[in-house]
Amino acid sequence: MSMRMRMIRQTMLITVLMAAFANAQDVQYNFDQQTDFSRFQTYKWIDVSGSLQIDDLLAKDIQHALDAALAKKGLTRVEADTADLYLRYQVAVNREKELTTSGWSYGPGWRRGAGIATTSTTTILVGSVALDMYEVSNKQLVWRGVVTKTVDPKARPETRRKNLAKAFEKLLKNYPPGKRP
Repeated sequence: MSMRMRMIRQTMLITVLMAAFANAQDVQYNFDQQTDFSRFQTYKWIDVSGSLQIDDLLAKDIQHALDAALAKKGLTRVEADTADLYLRYQVAVNREKELTTSGWSYGPGWRRGAGIATTSTTTILVGSVALDMYEVSNKQLVWRGVVTKTVDPKARPETRRKNLAKAFEKLLKNYPPGKRP
């Protein structure tokens, strides 16, 4: 294999890895260490007043994906006020600039030879979902998690649903706290 082909392959590999890393979903969570999470078996959704209003279809997709992820953790959704937890989520969509550079230098080395590289700027939407869990008995926040790069309003519905399912599975990976797989 020629040196030029190796450089092209290395450049393509680095570009793919950087794109995958840049698009990875970030997860953060925190919880009340004094709470016994094994007591919680049911939850009810509550509304958040004053939060970003999203369309009804996206709201249903988010709730459906969260319901599925929570069911895997042993929690059951109920409509009654007798639930153990009240859950709410909030969505935020921000705009960020992404720089994309294409092209490479060719020749016998990275510093020698002629090459052309072009850089373009695009705007990407970064959607975050924050999930809050409140203990009903004392109305205290006991768990909060945030997953970023989750909601893309421009994505096809199938892609969006897959991204949501994947994001919420990651978000709830360490729920309940202290329990190891």
